[in-house]
Amino acid sequence: MKKKLIMIGGPMGIGKTTAGEALSLRLPRCAFLDGDWCWTWRPDCVNDETKALAESNIRHMLNAYLKSDTYENIVFVWVMHLQKIWDDLLEGLDLSGCELGCFALTAGKEAFSERFLKDVRSGKRKEEDLEPAWARMGLYNDVQAVKISTDGKLPDEVAEAILRAMEAQE
Repeated sequence: MKKKLIMIGGPMGIGKTTAGEALSLRLPRCAFLDGDWCWTWRPDCVNDETKALAESNIRHMLNAYLKSDTYENIVFVWVMHLQKIWDDLLEGLDLSGCELGCFALTAGKEAFSERFLKDVRSGKRKEEDLEPAWARMGLYNDVQAVKISTDGKLPDEVAEAILRAMEAQE
């Protein structure tokens, strides 16, 4: 059995978690990990120490899933707007015997804003975070990942697009 690690990046509000969960339901023996689970604390504090702590926790959890005989597929989602973030996470993983798929979710400004503001209305996000999140979208152009547009797509359709891209890589 060859394991698959599918990493999905994109700005906050693009639909990584929802698409990743939809993808995980399509894959046999699948573990799903959202990097935010390793990045949530009170009070909210972003500095070099907390970034390193989150990345260490993510690598630890991903390696545990990669070593597990129970899981064949691992889906990981997180805001990874810089290639360095991807590289730092991958550097600490044992990927021997593993197929890796790296995907960045993108969208046009109108579709992204609509999706983000829906989260604002539901209380999940703050409206003042829309412009900073949109500003990160362009950074994904420099990330070495397959770009998947979410424009006009439901989460299930994004998941299917990722599966098709994974099959094309095989």
